[in-house]
Amino acid sequence: MNSVPTGWASDRLKDVAAINAVALSAGTDPDYEFDYLEISNVNYHGVVDPNAIEHLRFEDAPSRARRRVAAGSTVISSVRPNLQAVAFFPGAPTHFVCSTGFNVVEPQPSRLSPQFAYYHLISENARQYFEAAATGVGYPAVGDKEFNAIVVPLPPLPEQQRIAAYLDASCAAIDAAVAAKRRQLETLDALRKSIIQRAVTRGISVHVALESTGNAWMEQIPRGWKLVCLKRIAEIQGGLTLGKQYEGPLIERPYLRVGNVQDGHLDLADVSVIELPASVAAGVELRPDDVLMTEGGDLDKLGRGHLWKGEIPGCLHQNHIFAVRCFPHKLKPLFLGYVTTAKYGRDYFEATGKKTTNLACTNATKVGEFPIPLPPLTEQEAICAHLDEKLAEVKCIVTGIENQIATLTAYRKSLIHECVTGQRRISEVDVVGSQLSKIADS
Repeated sequence: MNSVPTGWASDRLKDVAAINAVALSAGTDPDYEFDYLEISNVNYHGVVDPNAIEHLRFEDAPSRARRRVAAGSTVISSVRPNLQAVAFFPGAPTHFVCSTGFNVVEPQPSRLSPQFAYYHLISENARQYFEAAATGVGYPAVGDKEFNAIVVPLPPLPEQQRIAAYLDASCAAIDAAVAAKRRQLETLDALRKSIIQRAVTRGISVHVALESTGNAWMEQIPRGWKLVCLKRIAEIQGGLTLGKQYEGPLIERPYLRVGNVQDGHLDLADVSVIELPASVAAGVELRPDDVLMTEGGDLDKLGRGHLWKGEIPGCLHQNHIFAVRCFPHKLKPLFLGYVTTAKYGRDYFEATGKKTTNLACTNATKVGEFPIPLPPLTEQEAICAHLDEKLAEVKCIVTGIENQIATLTAYRKSLIHECVTGQRRISEVDVVGSQLSKIADS
C-alpha cells in the first residue's frame, strides 16, 4: 500500500480485527438452528437477497456452514471467482453463520470502525491485493496468511466514522440513481417487446381490419394474412449429437452450443470445435439466413430465435439448436426472428415446452407446429424495416442509459478508493452535505 496521509497510521488487518474468530464445531448439537449465508447469495455490490438466507438445523446444514457472523462484521469471499462478494452486517441475527468460503472480519472498535473496514475491503486497492494474492489451480483462493496481512489505512477513529458516514450517504444516492436507471431499462424493454408484438401480429397500419382464424393460439389476424404452421413454410434442421465416435478421415469444424445463442444476440467469444466426417458435417452446417432456435434451457429461452448471418464460415450447430431454413417465396427469415422474439412466440413455447424442476425443452414437432402469422412478403419486408428503425431508436436510448450506469458505477468505485486512501479528505460539512443530498434525492 502507498504511504498514508499525515496523521494517519496503518496496520495489518489481523492486528486491528478478529478474523474467523468463532466457528461451529463438529460436535455442535444436531438440533441447533441458525440463519445461513452462502457465497452465491452475495453479489458484487454487497447486496444480500434476504430471501436467500436459509434457516437450517446443524444436522441438515452443509459442512461448509461453520463461520459465525457477529454484528459489525464484514464477510468477504476468499475464492477468486467471487472475490468481490463482500457484505457488511451492521446488525446480525443472534444465530448467524456463513460459509467457510467467506472470511469473517470483526474489527476492534477502538481502532477500526466496522463501516470503514467494509469500505476498505471493497476498495480497488483491496480487490487488486486479493487478486494478486490468490493461488491454486481451478479455484484460486487467498490463503489465511495473505488475507491477514493486508494493510489497512487507519485515520483517527472520528475521521474513519466521518468517511463511513459520507460514503454511506453518497453510495446510497448513487445506488438509488442506478436503480432508477435500471427501472428505465425495464420500461424500455417492455416498450421494445410491445413494439415487436404489435407489428408481427397486427402489422404497422394504424387501422387494421381483423378476421377470425379459428386457432386458439391466435384467434384473429389482419385481413389478407394467413396463420400457417412453421413446418409448412420452412425446413427445420436438427443439429449435431455430441459424443459419437467416428472412424475414417475426419475434419475439424466449429459448432454452436445453446450458450452461444443469447437473448437478442450471439455470443461467439467461445466457440467449440469438433472432429467428424465431412459427410456428417454437411448435414448440420449452418447457412446464412438460417434462424437459430434453442431447444432447451430455462423456460423463457425455449424457441428463442436469432438470425444467422454466416458469422463463422462452415459453422455447425449442436442438437439443442434448431436451424430453421425459411422457404424464400413464403417467409422472410428476419420476420420469423421477430415472431419468435414477440410475446406471442414466447407464450407459445413456454406453454408447449416440457418442464422439469430446473429446465424445460421443446422438440422439432412443437417447433414445426408453431403457428406463424403470415403477411404477404412485401408486408413482411415493410414490417421488418419498421421494426429495424424503431428498435434502433430504443437501442440508442438504452445505450445512453447503460453508459450513465457505467459512469455512476465507476464514480462510486473511485469515490470509495479516494476516501479510504485519504486522497479525498472528509469534513463534517461534507458529511452533512452528502446526507442532505441523499434526502433531496429520495
